[in-house]
Amino acid sequence: MPVKNRFAELHAEITEWRRDIHAHPEVLYETHRTSALVAEKLKAFGCDEVVTGIGRTGVVGLIKGKSDTKGNVIGLRADMDALPMAEQTGLDYASKHEGAMHACGHDGHTAMLLGAAKYLSETRNFDGAVAVIFQPAEEGGNGALAMVEDGMMERFGIKEVYGMHNYPGLPVGEFALRKGPLLAAVDFFTIEIEGKGGHAAQPNKTIDPTMIGSQIHLALQSIVSRNVDPIDRAVLSVTSFQTGSDVYNVIPHTATLKGTVRTFNPDTQDMVEARMKEVVAGVAATFGGTAKVDYQRITPATINWDEQAAFAQEVATAVSGSCHEAPLKMGGEDFSYMLQARPGAFIMVGNGDSAALHHPEYNFNDEAIPHGSSFLSEVIERRMPAA
Repeated sequence: MPVKNRFAELHAEITEWRRDIHAHPEVLYETHRTSALVAEKLKAFGCDEVVTGIGRTGVVGLIKGKSDTKGNVIGLRADMDALPMAEQTGLDYASKHEGAMHACGHDGHTAMLLGAAKYLSETRNFDGAVAVIFQPAEEGGNGALAMVEDGMMERFGIKEVYGMHNYPGLPVGEFALRKGPLLAAVDFFTIEIEGKGGHAAQPNKTIDPTMIGSQIHLALQSIVSRNVDPIDRAVLSVTSFQTGSDVYNVIPHTATLKGTVRTFNPDTQDMVEARMKEVVAGVAATFGGTAKVDYQRITPATINWDEQAAFAQEVATAVSGSCHEAPLKMGGEDFSYMLQARPGAFIMVGNGDSAALHHPEYNFNDEAIPHGSSFLSEVIERRMPAA
């Protein structure tokens, strides 16, 4: 079963939706225009139920099949939000909102799921129901968790859930996924250092938080190299170093470090957090200062369920002729919260030779639309075949 003919017919229309969404990016939970557009189209398609305001600005449409002998409901999820960054593509449909850009392809994800919703509303060739899930705030806002905590799974009786993300570098029309861990857990940390400020000409009368921060930065790099099992995977990156002064001749009183930790193994995650707090306190004390760590667990690792991943691989192979094994990636994805709530799988669809995700010149490849929409639709028709 190659790409469905219907999506070849709908390609231009879905592309138009995608480019309109691209031109009007919205960040985090502020997806008001996008959410309204999605809800309007779902109603026009004839969805049996369209609910807005789930997880603040999320939208869910329920499409019932021709029959319902088993009470099955499958969720298909797309994310809607953009990134707070400036676009540099020069496209005629480039962002009209200064400081916001669809640099991760969520415009494409939303458009592909809208296309699938239109097709499934037309055909209804399945036994059960499909919940099409349009989620805000994937980029750092945990919109998936907000929708789960809002009772989405229970409200619509969702039994399984599937998600998709575009993959630059993978040829258009091809797919990739893997059973088990796929994307890493994402943790953020803030380290607040307190020393004793003073005149830069008299450092002996100060406790320099800049020096303490520098030593902490170096010491933290020993955690992965000397505490994490080499067979395991972990990343610890300090990404910001700011002091309480930007004056040439003042040693500041405080300094702040920020960064991120990425892991797959929960035991490793616990160990890294514990060692960070020990190292930070110890180094600060060594130089006469104090420091504390605010460690936040943002999203858990994205872990595909074996049965559902095998099924998704079967569907992808039917659509494209093959399905690659995706490499482990240290990036994060809050679809992990939906996979904790229900069995399911997360798959990658090829975006071709595009700029990298989160790059100011990135653009979703519209040629991927028929492939992605076909996959999403086929998940429903194969998992819940018409009675």
